[in-house]
Amino acid sequence: MVDVVLNSSDGHEFGAYRADPSGAVRGGIVVVQEIFGVNTHIRSICDRLAGLGYVAIAPAIFDRVERNFQCGYSPEEVEVARKFMPDADWVGFVRDVEAARAAIADVGKVGIVGFCLGGSVAFMAATRLAGLSAACCFYGARIAEFAHETPRCPTQMHYGALDQGISMSAVDHVAELRDDCDVYVYEGAGHGFHCDERASYDPVASRQAWARLVDFFAEHIS
Repeated sequence: MVDVVLNSSDGHEFGAYRADPSGAVRGGIVVVQEIFGVNTHIRSICDRLAGLGYVAIAPAIFDRVERNFQCGYSPEEVEVARKFMPDADWVGFVRDVEAARAAIADVGKVGIVGFCLGGSVAFMAATRLAGLSAACCFYGARIAEFAHETPRCPTQMHYGALDQGISMSAVDHVAELRDDCDVYVYEGAGHGFHCDERASYDPVASRQAWARLVDFFAEHIS
C-alpha cells in the first residue's frame, strides 16, 4: 500500500493511493473518491479490493483544485468539501481516471468503482474511455445528466431509496435510459450508505451492495 505520482494526458501531475494483493493478481480496479478526497474510507476500499486479489488504485482527482486534500464527514468538513464542486473539472477527472487505469493496465483487465462524486465519474469513464472491463457506480448524482451516453463496458449502479440528493424520479430516469445496466435501489438507505465513517452508513445495504460488486467484478475482470 503506497502513495504514487501519476501524470495525466494534459500534463497534470497528481497523487494516487495504490494497494497490491499479497498473492495472485486477478486484475485491476480504479477507485474514484467522494468529495472528501482519497481519505481513510477510500483507502480502505482499495485495501479490501487488494484483499480480493485486485490491484486497486485511487487517483486524487481533487489535486486539480487543491493538492493532497482529504477530510472526514463532520458537518464542517462536508461544507468545506462542497466548495470544490461549482468549478469541478469533470473532463479533467476522466483524464486522471484514464491515467490511473493505464498505470495498472499491465496487471490484466481493469474495472472502475466510484462513490458519490466518484460514482458519476465512474459512469462518465465507462461511457467515454476504452480499456475498462466493468464499472460500478455508487450513488452518483450526475449520472442522470449523462444517462443518454452508452457505457462501453458492463455497468452496475447502486442507490439509496432515501437519498436526499438523488430523487427516485432521477433513478427511474437512469434505469429507463440505461436498461443495459444493472440498477439496484436499497430501501431504507440514504446517501453514502456504504461508508462506515458516515452517519448514513447502512450495514445491511452496504453488505448487499458489496456482495454484488464482488460478484460483478469476479465475472467481468477475473
